[in-house]
Amino acid sequence: MIDIHCHILPKVDDGTSDMEEAIMMARQAVKDGIHHIVATPHHRAHHFYNERDTIQEAVNQLSQQLEIYNIPLHIYPGQEVRTYSDLLLDYENGLLQSLNNSRYLLVEFPSSHVPDLAEELLYELSLLGVVPIIAHPERNKELANDSTRLKDLVREGALAQMTTNSITGQLGKNIQKISTTMCREGLVHFIATDAHNVQTRPCILSDAYEVIQEQLGREFVDYYQNNAKLLLHNEAIEPKLPLITKRSWYKFW
Repeated sequence: MIDIHCHILPKVDDGTSDMEEAIMMARQAVKDGIHHIVATPHHRAHHFYNERDTIQEAVNQLSQQLEIYNIPLHIYPGQEVRTYSDLLLDYENGLLQSLNNSRYLLVEFPSSHVPDLAEELLYELSLLGVVPIIAHPERNKELANDSTRLKDLVREGALAQMTTNSITGQLGKNIQKISTTMCREGLVHFIATDAHNVQTRPCILSDAYEVIQEQLGREFVDYYQNNAKLLLHNEAIEPKLPLITKRSWYKFW
């Protein structure tokens, strides 16, 4: 499996606190069946500043340790970019890090609302050949209450990534219901852990895929997993809604 959103790099944000915990998370990921992770430290969120060169250096250091410990996990550079006024300028100046140097850039909105500049910003990114991926829309208060704006953003070419803990219900039944609805409506294109530690926000994908298969069908699991592969190889992703598998009457009863 491939995880496209993970805070595994040590001591760069609110993710793993040191190299030891990063190694523990790596082992946790491999045990779950994850062998490829795009490391996505926060950038311009709160007091975290992680520009492209800093991220690449941290990825190299962690990869060296994984090789020493013989852990079969590949780490790729990425970034979770909070929207801000100079985002376009910084992208053009090479300060931002797309996911594995692809056309895909992980973008985060504040948890309380969608910024007024969102549509214009994502449109301007698209003119630069960038495909924005909206991180965890189900955890954004405005989008969770009304998905209309998310539908508009997706219609204009943005993609969206759902968090595993939202799907599994660990963030509450209400967020789980919202997450399932967003998936069903074709507003989600990736499932990722958004892992920060090995306890409360672990690097585990399989539980979420099990829930998705049970609730929506195997087609959705295949769709999300295939999209992660396409992203890793910088290939085009079709925002196509999978067919929902109908449950048999005996399963209902």
